[in-house]
Amino acid sequence: MTDDGQDLGGTQRAHWQSTYTAHPAMYGEQPSAPAVHATAVFRAAGVRDVLELGAGHGRDALHFAREGFTVRATDFSATGLEQLRATARRLGVDDRVTTTVHDVRDPLPLPDSSVDAVFAHMLLCMALSTQEIHALTDEIARVLRPGGTFVYTVRHTGDAHYGSGIAHGDDIFEHGGFAVHFFPRHLVDALAEGWTLDEVHSFEEGDLPRRLWRVTQRLRGASRENE
Repeated sequence: MTDDGQDLGGTQRAHWQSTYTAHPAMYGEQPSAPAVHATAVFRAAGVRDVLELGAGHGRDALHFAREGFTVRATDFSATGLEQLRATARRLGVDDRVTTTVHDVRDPLPLPDSSVDAVFAHMLLCMALSTQEIHALTDEIARVLRPGGTFVYTVRHTGDAHYGSGIAHGDDIFEHGGFAVHFFPRHLVDALAEGWTLDEVHSFEEGDLPRRLWRVTQRLRGASRENE
């Protein structure tokens, strides 16, 4: 990232806070398609608990909870997580959901080998440098149990917004106040080094439409289903 990386991170945090305040439950209550897919993947792997990074107001975290998983939801927006907790209480799943305000530039607030699965929908392609993305993936590997599953989605360099808007360097471009790190394929492959890469699935989402990859990879080691 360029020298304004820290300033950009702070600006993005404030932007998301104000966005969730102005538009409560902005993504609705229905889960994303990647979360629905991840539910099936997690269940087949014998997953019991899920860490969601960048949970926002919680449409996907709440879906996982309704499906019977214990969910740890993190986001750097306290406003979004307040909305998540309120909805969890209304749906009667608050006993299966915990929330933590956290910036993924910092170490994950979990012990080593403490969670079965990690889910992140468009979190890795926020305003993070390539170095920060690698550090985050290392942290995810640290907190996953052996054989744990990581499902994430990212916008990629085939997206219509790639290369336009305000350029911040390192394949990060800003549109409408939102900064996105667009992934080249070699970055996906680099993040899978030391893992078993199960799938890189192309899909589209939204009105533009946004073009994304859904990536599923497993930490090498014994799987949960063998316990």
